Amino acid sequence: MRAVVQDRYGSPDALELRDVEPPAATGDEVLVRVRAASVNAYDWHMMRGDPYLARLTGIGFAGPRRKIRGRDFAGTVEAVGRDVRRFRPGDEVYGDLGAADGAFAEYVCVSEDLVETKPATLTFEQAAAVPLAGLTALTALRDAGKLQPGQRVLVNGASGGVGTFAVQIAKSTGAEVTGVCSTRNVDLVASIGADHIVDYTAADFTRSGTRYDLVLDLVGNHSLTALRRALAPGGTIVLSGGGVFTGGSLVGPMSLLVRARLQAPFVRDRLVVLTTAPDREVLAALRDLAESGAFTPVVDRVYPLAEVPAALRYVETEHARAKVVITV
Repeated sequence: MRAVVQDRYGSPDALELRDVEPPAATGDEVLVRVRAASVNAYDWHMMRGDPYLARLTGIGFAGPRRKIRGRDFAGTVEAVGRDVRRFRPGDEVYGDLGAADGAFAEYVCVSEDLVETKPATLTFEQAAAVPLAGLTALTALRDAGKLQPGQRVLVNGASGGVGTFAVQIAKSTGAEVTGVCSTRNVDLVASIGADHIVDYTAADFTRSGTRYDLVLDLVGNHSLTALRRALAPGGTIVLSGGGVFTGGSLVGPMSLLVRARLQAPFVRDRLVVLTTAPDREVLAALRDLAESGAFTPVVDRVYPLAEVPAALRYVETEHARAKVVITV
């Protein structure tokens, strides 16, 4: 099969399209013929091995332990292991490989617990855009943020992959949604349902005087003190990484997250550092939301498998909007 392989950390030039042995499904595994995959900031970090401290967590120190990049996928079941009960060949599915990676390939092999039936209302390209970004948005709002109808929520990074899901999911919950984005993305954020928009090139939401019940920070470009200025009494800040940043960092966006964990027990506001893991129940919830019309994935650009390096370069250098998708 064809796959995008990486032997060393580095720029997109470190990625190469090769022929490799296809995986085989055993036990509780499902072999999926990938029709589409999507690019996340996670893939950029794995490609660069950045921040450097992440290399001590098992991803590989001198080079990536997992050679094939990509974690989000959508496709059709090709074969199943003998213990699989939920799927059969021909089923249309989508999922998140998590730290196993491997979605930038013609086939992936994954535990059936990390796969769900694809939303019937979405194309393969749209479905591939959902898993990691959708999981992050839903978990941040529903589980970490405890968002309730009528509350005021601000999404910092509203035009990004996670942000476009967060705006739509928050709106479907019945919240009053403010999206923060740049001038060129104002129309996009308005089109997905934001009630209010802050153009960060012209205004600083942390100094506007407006207070929010929930602030979802997907950018990491404000201090905790500044973010807390934007909170209503009893409000919650949910921090979810810092997206793509200039490489060569020891800790990257983790420094803000570490400070939040240290401060959380000593402040009245709720400071939550979001942690996520692939979850079949969340995939099912996202499928139901998509089929109900609560959200529609926003796809910025589509690249063929051979152009994964160009797709990652676009995400890294050109501030991609929403999701970038790979067709296989």
